[in-house]
Amino acid sequence: MNWNLLGSVLVMIVASYLPRFIPLVFCRKKVKSVFLRSFLFYMPYAVLAGLTFPAIFYATDNVIVSAIGTAVALILSFFRCNMALVAVICVALVFGLSYVL
Repeated sequence: MNWNLLGSVLVMIVASYLPRFIPLVFCRKKVKSVFLRSFLFYMPYAVLAGLTFPAIFYATDNVIVSAIGTAVALILSFFRCNMALVAVICVALVFGLSYVL
């Protein structure tokens, strides 16, 4: 048996389990702090945006096409367009621009 692999897996299990386990142990009462509640509410969105946003610019071979698609998506989202419609429009736009540029 490969003990290095087993040790690595155990370390990863502990590292991924501790952030879920610690709040259960130390937070028995309802969180009353408005700041902490809003922080915990927006944290998943911030992490998802932080992981996704840089990858948007490297999804195509041309960074300019990706930037244009991102700008159009942000503008359409600002005007509260349907998310599926925004995705379809931006994919079609980036697909078309990638052949033109």
